[in-house]
Amino acid sequence: RFCLPLVLASLPTMATGEEIPSALQDSWGDFWLFRFFVNAAGYASIVVPGFLLIQYFKRRNYLETGRGICFPVIKSCVFGSEVKSVHQEDGSLPPRVEPTESSTARQVFKLLFCAAGLQASYLTWGVLQERVMTRTYGATETDPGEKFKDSQFLVFMNRILAFTVAGLYCALTKQPRHGAPMYKYSFASLSNILSSWCQYEALKYISFPTQVLAKASKVIPVMMMGKLVSHKSYEYWEYLTAALISVGVSMFLLSSGPNKHMSTVTTFSGIVLLA
Repeated sequence: RFCLPLVLASLPTMATGEEIPSALQDSWGDFWLFRFFVNAAGYASIVVPGFLLIQYFKRRNYLETGRGICFPVIKSCVFGSEVKSVHQEDGSLPPRVEPTESSTARQVFKLLFCAAGLQASYLTWGVLQERVMTRTYGATETDPGEKFKDSQFLVFMNRILAFTVAGLYCALTKQPRHGAPMYKYSFASLSNILSSWCQYEALKYISFPTQVLAKASKVIPVMMMGKLVSHKSYEYWEYLTAALISVGVSMFLLSSGPNKHMSTVTTFSGIVLLA
C-alpha cells in the first residue's frame, strides 16, 4: 500500500536521471507518527531477537547444561543471580553498617545541596531542550533556515551521557548485590526511552511550560492505576491535589495564545504526544 505510490513517484525521476525532490523526501519524514513507528521498529530489531534468545535459553535449560566463556554473561542476563539473593535473605552475609555520626546540620546541608542541584540541573536542561527544538538554524537572507528534527539523536546523547556517568559511579563505589535478570530492566528502559522521544517531539507542537504542567499531572494516571490494579486507598488531600493539578493544566492549555498554534491538527498532535 505504501510502496506502490513511492515507486510510481520515483519512475519519472529515474527516467530523466534527476534527483528526487526534497519535498517528496520530507513528506513522510515530517509526520511524527511515521517517525515514531520507524523508531519503534529500530528498537524491535533488538527486542525481538533478544526475546527469542531468552526463550531459547530457558527452553534448553541453559542454566544447568551451559558452560564456557559466555555462561556468566548469559546467566546474569537471562536467569539472574538467584544464589546471591538467597544468601542475602538467609542472613549469611554480614549486615551493612550505616554511619550514625551525621549531625542535623550535615543532613540539612545535604538536603539543600541536593535540592539546589536538582533545580539548577532541570531548569538548565529545560531551557536548552526548548531552545534546541524550537529555534531556527542556518537562516540567511535567501534561506529561511531549518529547525532541528532528529529527536532520537538527542535521546541517544542523553542516554550515552547518563550511561557513562552511571558506569563510572558503579565502578568507583561498591554497589549492593541483586538477583534480578538483566533483561527485566529493559521494560523500564524502553518505556523511558520512548517517552523521552515523545517528550522531545512534543516540543515541536507545544510550549515547554505546557509540557512541564502535563508532566506534573502524571499523578492522575498513577492514582487511577493504583486504584484499579493495586486496589490502593488514597487520602482526601491526595484526591484534592490531583484535582487541582488537572484544573491548573486545563486552565493553562485553554488560555494559550492563538498565535502559537495556528492549526488544530498541530495542537492535537502535541496532546497525543504528551499522552
